[in-house]
Amino acid sequence: MIKKSLFSALFSALFIFSLSCATSEQVQSPSEDTSESSKITVSEAERPIPYPIEVPDAYLQAVENGTRTSSGQPGENYWQNYATYDLSAEIDPESHTLYGESSVEYINNSPDDLEVIVVELAQNLHKEGTPKKEMTEITGGSDLSRVHVNGQDFEPISMFQRWTQNASGYILEGTRLYIFPDGVLESGQSMNFEFEWSFEIPQEGASGRMGRSRDNLYFIAYWYPQIAVYDDVYGWMEDPFVGNAEFYHGFANYELSVTMPKEWLVMGTGEFLNPEETLSQRTLERYNQAGNSDEPIIIADFDELSDATIQTDEDMLTWEFSSKQIRDVAFSATLESRWDATRTDVGDLDDDGQTDYSRINTFFREEAPLWKEQATYAQHSIQFLSDYTTVPYPWPHMTSVEGADIIGGGMEFPMMTIIGDYNNAGAVPLYGVTAHELAHMWFPMILSTNERRYTWIDEGYTTFHTNEANKDFYGDRFDNNDIFGGYLQIAGSDLEGEMMRWSDFHYPGPAYGVASYPKPASVLAALRGVLGNELFLEAHHELIERWKYKHPYPWDIFRTFEDVSGRDLSWFWRAWYYETWTLDQSVANVTSSGNQHTITIEDKGDVPMPVLLEITLSNGDVLQERIDVDHWLDGYRTKEITIESDSEITRVEIDPQNHFPDVNSSNNVWKASQ
Repeated sequence: MIKKSLFSALFSALFIFSLSCATSEQVQSPSEDTSESSKITVSEAERPIPYPIEVPDAYLQAVENGTRTSSGQPGENYWQNYATYDLSAEIDPESHTLYGESSVEYINNSPDDLEVIVVELAQNLHKEGTPKKEMTEITGGSDLSRVHVNGQDFEPISMFQRWTQNASGYILEGTRLYIFPDGVLESGQSMNFEFEWSFEIPQEGASGRMGRSRDNLYFIAYWYPQIAVYDDVYGWMEDPFVGNAEFYHGFANYELSVTMPKEWLVMGTGEFLNPEETLSQRTLERYNQAGNSDEPIIIADFDELSDATIQTDEDMLTWEFSSKQIRDVAFSATLESRWDATRTDVGDLDDDGQTDYSRINTFFREEAPLWKEQATYAQHSIQFLSDYTTVPYPWPHMTSVEGADIIGGGMEFPMMTIIGDYNNAGAVPLYGVTAHELAHMWFPMILSTNERRYTWIDEGYTTFHTNEANKDFYGDRFDNNDIFGGYLQIAGSDLEGEMMRWSDFHYPGPAYGVASYPKPASVLAALRGVLGNELFLEAHHELIERWKYKHPYPWDIFRTFEDVSGRDLSWFWRAWYYETWTLDQSVANVTSSGNQHTITIEDKGDVPMPVLLEITLSNGDVLQERIDVDHWLDGYRTKEITIESDSEITRVEIDPQNHFPDVNSSNNVWKASQ
């Protein structure tokens, strides 16, 4: 998800640096100062030295159990519980009420017998008395009218009844529903559930992640009883939804049917199963045409919406969708939105040597004229990200819905996203937020991370991917500064919080947003600078390949990068992820004596990083020098580099290609006085 206040931080001031290189027989290779005879002791250290990161006992136990590994790969005993949902929804536009029914088969693949089943009811954020992180519209939340377990009707019970009588039934606690079956759900067995519920659709539901707009748009998400994740590290994911940090979902198969008055156009997560039963002949012909078109096609224009659906004597139409191995479902219903569509190249999904395609759908209202280009933006984003991640977009469509009155930024769901109009922001931000929401199809929709505890994983990787997509779409208009800027605004100040802080418990203010979006994206760019682009991408791609359709934790990420790179990066994880230290490398001094030139580099910050140095001589030659991070890890603050040359040094610059987010770039350059 991206909000407007965060979006501006991701697309800050643009800077372009160029690097020229030259060689000369006149210039000898730089030599490092070797005056230090030995490492200094800890007590003599001039700076903080990163100590090893903490790894939770629960994660170490998972490694011991063989579900995770010390190299960051899933273990041979890795497992996931799985579910199959049959969902149906009907919306009454007069009362803005959704009526839902579901049947769920839940399979316990864990080695544990489960005495309780935990279910999430995210809509209960809108119930009076439910804990909330911020002001929230009160609609009453979900009215749960039926809970069946293995065919038996279950009733509410109290915790006292459970404790004293071992009673079966369910306990509703905020956004959590605890179901206590008659007997345990044994390892390897399944249990069947049926639910009926209804709720008034809020205008800005789930903190702006779903809702209704102007009586002509519904975007429905977090709307059904969803069984929580039970994983190999912490067991049940019981953290309540309080409206800030997002979600953690397991993979499941879904059948979805949506019933609406026949004038409404519906699109949802999954393969659209019955276009012939819902679309008018003209709309159906264009829909089929768009599936084979590389150029956007208007399927239903503003003046065609009254007869865009099939003509029938029935007042209602039912739209059907089917999907497998996804972590959630959402759907939209529009009454006055134009429908544009095209297709995009996603690569070779099934390794048959043939190019595969996915549909691109765009729904927008007349008040959002910039959206005429949005199908093209989505088309490029999906194609680029399929290539950059080396994991082709796996699903039959990607649909973007303009919903300005519901959301300012954007929010992602499998195959569906809702995005603001961006009329006042412009085309560049609209492309950016499109790329951002669609990049979420990889993190967390394919790599299903725990967003409620580690928001920096999905939002950080997505912000990083967004910037790469921007570079590809706009060229030199974007560089690393477009992610560095949002982080550097508060870096090292009392406003900042460490990234590994539990997401819902950041300090008030910008700490959560910066630690979730621009800082982790900046740190990924910095890691690329440390490893080099080729090795970074190798590790990045390996991470995605290892953990696609699984649940990676932070330590899986750290260990995968170390495993692929063959390097101990514990100093990097500690300095960037666990602390609020800053990077501030400085050219402290340049002196000359004959043909001996000494450059003094001072590391004023506490984050230890390599120094990438560019040295320009008066004859025009340019030298590249590097100070390894080990020098700073030995506890030093300064380092001298000696150059032998008959030419004078005219310029020294640290990190001219802007690999690292330095809090004070003004001291990164030294120039000889004229």
